[in-house]
Amino acid sequence: QNTLIGKVTAITDGDTFKLLTKDSTLIRVRVANIDCPERKQPFSKSAKQFTSNAIFNKQVTLKVIKKDRYGRSIANVIYDGKNLSEELLKAGLAWHFVKYSKDKTLQSLEDQAKQKKLGLWMDPNAIAPWKWRSSKKKKKKG
Repeated sequence: QNTLIGKVTAITDGDTFKLLTKDSTLIRVRVANIDCPERKQPFSKSAKQFTSNAIFNKQVTLKVIKKDRYGRSIANVIYDGKNLSEELLKAGLAWHFVKYSKDKTLQSLEDQAKQKKLGLWMDPNAIAPWKWRSSKKKKKKG
């Protein structure tokens, strides 16, 4: 794992942001192991606001896992001694991305938020972003 430290300069959405490193490199970051609601989904603004409040304009540490197909660094994001993936799940503003993660801690945080009906779990029929994205693709084709 590659460790990077930098300042968060822009929040794209709940799970994506831009980081400026000490050597002035701008990196697009995708928060690891979770998926926040997409722009037009319920709670997308709340997730973006949560991430903004947590890390915008702050120095964070990235534990980079790999790059995704869009060139973003997929990373665990550490700020104020907290893990952003865990905090978003605790707040009910993200899904544990089980397709890419087998982390039992993350899954139990999601389960707890669900039981408490926090954030997006207020809606018993909340649609996971990956299902939402694939339904949008199908509509475009059809």
